[in-house]
Amino acid sequence: MAILSNRGAMERRISLFRHSFNLIRSFTASAPSTSSNDTVAAASKKPKRKKKKNLFEVAQFLPNWGVGYQMAKTHWTGVSYQITKINLYKDGRHGKAWGIVHKDGVPAADISKKISGVHKRCWRYISDSKKTIESTPKPEVQAA
Repeated sequence: MAILSNRGAMERRISLFRHSFNLIRSFTASAPSTSSNDTVAAASKKPKRKKKKNLFEVAQFLPNWGVGYQMAKTHWTGVSYQITKINLYKDGRHGKAWGIVHKDGVPAADISKKISGVHKRCWRYISDSKKTIESTPKPEVQAA
């Protein structure tokens, strides 16, 4: 019998809670819409943070997926990699990459090594070091 009386009291509390919640909801629904527009306008004035890119997202816009171009992490100073090989996964944003280390613009090694941290979002393209296409000089024709 005591359990049934406790159950009735509990149902009354839940019913009271539901009614008060519906009352609050009715007040918020009838509120003027200008206040919600003000909050949206205030949020749009805030400058959005630009999402940084991983190595593959930077390389996708370069010819041949950036092979031959230099890239570096944003916090590196004087160190970069010249990309020699890229093994790209199907989604185009993940994979593996190999390159030659450059320190102060000069190659530090002759062989390429696997680049670590290619999926971290801190990569940038170094525009000073555009890929130089080695062309053989044309022989001059001598007039007789």
